[in-house]
Amino acid sequence: MPTTDINFPTIVRVSVLLEDDRVRILDRRVFPLKEQFVDCRTYEEVAAAIEAMVTQSGGPFFAASAGMVLAARAAEEKKSTQARLDYMASAGQRLRRTRPTNNSITVAVAAMLDAARKLAGEDNFAVCLEEEMREIWNWRWARSRKLGEHAATLVNDGDTILTHCWAETSFIDTLAAALRQGKRLQVVCTETRPYLQGSRLTAHSVAEMGIDVTVITDNMAAHAMDRGKVSRFMTAADRVTLSGHVINKVGTLQLAIAARHFRLPYIAMVQAPDHKAATPDDVEMEERDGRECLMCLGMPTASPLARGWYPAFDVTPPDFVTAIATCDGVFGASVLRAHFS
Repeated sequence: MPTTDINFPTIVRVSVLLEDDRVRILDRRVFPLKEQFVDCRTYEEVAAAIEAMVTQSGGPFFAASAGMVLAARAAEEKKSTQARLDYMASAGQRLRRTRPTNNSITVAVAAMLDAARKLAGEDNFAVCLEEEMREIWNWRWARSRKLGEHAATLVNDGDTILTHCWAETSFIDTLAAALRQGKRLQVVCTETRPYLQGSRLTAHSVAEMGIDVTVITDNMAAHAMDRGKVSRFMTAADRVTLSGHVINKVGTLQLAIAARHFRLPYIAMVQAPDHKAATPDDVEMEERDGRECLMCLGMPTASPLARGWYPAFDVTPPDFVTAIATCDGVFGASVLRAHFS
């Protein structure tokens, strides 16, 4: 992590650990009630962990890139450079398939494959690729800090910020930048069913930073806005299209609609829009097993006679988005295409 005078939360600092024989991934399905890791010794096990929601938000970026190092260690046994590259390409394809909507895995895998093509002929191929992974991680953290500095300019002293789901470094870096600027803040977190990322991950992380945080259920946000308990709405985005559509955890759309009704700004945060996604039609939207919505933290919460439906993401149109903070600065949704395409 980049050096900072702000205490960064545990979940950000120890999310993914690459060791000599494994990748250790902090299990965000149970954190902070339990602090335990899932050990992965192959890229396939990393892929399975990402699919099983062991890590979410920005975590899959680090897990997938570490998984590519595990693949490189296995690929070193191949006799030819092309065989190594074929193995790496197969690993990258598997990791990309795990969560297709969030673009961070694709970015991580593409960067690692670019490095692999340059290094595949080296005798110490895996060691060299691990060094590249560390550089990619540093690049990601540096960009997140830039994003946070830009997003923090949209935060006023005394704000109470409503957020949804777990925005990891983008939101955490925004809060850190605002604190460095001497701004006083409060945060309201939606619980974010069915995995409760908001009430567990976001709330715990914000509290670790010394910021007052309140958890509300997912159906309280509009009422909180109506009662003046929120001054702005901010989320990360799993993907932003060049058309200015924000794709994020399901539930973001209804909160953005409520924010517009109550004349509150909605700021989305993403390192950069996806220049390959002109509109939401270009984005594969993940639908998870509906049975996940019939339980919470592994406990059944619904009638066994009912069936569930779980679209993991929704799409917020640009008309409901006040501003989009990126590493390059803050933009209105309507001008993204001109700057990023």
